[in-house]
Amino acid sequence: MRFGIYPGGRAAAVCSHPPDRAAIDALVRALAADVPFVVREYVHFLGDPTPPGVAASLGAQDEFDHLTMPDDWYLAGQRELDLVVSYLPRTADLPGWLRFLDAVIDRYGHMARCLQVTLEGNLPVPLIDGSAPGVLEALSSGIPHARAALDARGHHDTRIGFSVAEPPEWLGGDDAFWAHLSTLAPRDFAAHVDYVGLALYPDAFSPVAPRGTPGDVASLTTHALGHLRNRSLPQAHIPPGTPIHVVEGGSPSGAPRTPRDQCDSLKDMLGAVLRAEKTLNIAQYELFSLRDADSSSGEPTGTLGIVTDTYRAKPAFDLYRTIVHDQAAGWRTAGATVCDR
Repeated sequence: MRFGIYPGGRAAAVCSHPPDRAAIDALVRALAADVPFVVREYVHFLGDPTPPGVAASLGAQDEFDHLTMPDDWYLAGQRELDLVVSYLPRTADLPGWLRFLDAVIDRYGHMARCLQVTLEGNLPVPLIDGSAPGVLEALSSGIPHARAALDARGHHDTRIGFSVAEPPEWLGGDDAFWAHLSTLAPRDFAAHVDYVGLALYPDAFSPVAPRGTPGDVASLTTHALGHLRNRSLPQAHIPPGTPIHVVEGGSPSGAPRTPRDQCDSLKDMLGAVLRAEKTLNIAQYELFSLRDADSSSGEPTGTLGIVTDTYRAKPAFDLYRTIVHDQAAGWRTAGATVCDR
């Protein structure tokens, strides 16, 4: 399994400090073993005209100039860029979206190992693609369009996928999303999908059961992975051979939680992912995120980092580093006492 992380320190519109590139470089080097390590980044299609202030609030105003780090950083060592192209216009705009995909591929296609087309189109909440008009058409047309555009530019090895949020029963379900994909002929959609991403935050936004009981982080993780593989993906004609990537996995450390709670939660989540790796064909796990968006925030999205917004390591940093290094060495578990440090 490949591992990775989002390094940018932003969660939607929350970002307390600009990125410190030297700190990011040192921390990512410390995390990555001598194996491929995935770095996740985002660019945003906001439509034309872009609403005043929206691009700035999302940190999207300079995305075609640079990502979090300089271009050559993503190509150094064994780093692999996983680039998300998010669809967030105020009105449906399929032609503009397809032109935007072309522009992103022209700019970053040579750097990207994975290109994710739309972000969580099954989740209709603000600043997530599932809330945007026309997102289903953007996804179903965007996947084959991106594949053709990448191939035309010689980027045949770049993998194409899309992501969904974990089973959103608390929002009434996502049956309409999968029903739409079920109507698409496999040759027009599923045949172009190289992986399906899952965003996994089991204890971030609602209470969970105590560790070791039904409804805890481990069991919710197992449910989400099984739900996607066994219920949702067959509806979209996506076969078992298409891998799942956990493209965002995270747990907050802010009150009423503690950094120790975050560490325990991530350990349980990653343990469940690793146990399901072979049976559910899970090929990748990317942590969200390296740095807190705002360590003083009372919102869960503010404290998802494994370091603070001033780059001070939490216990979860050592946990993730241990897991990445142990997996690279062929072991299957992290040290039991890591979260106590």
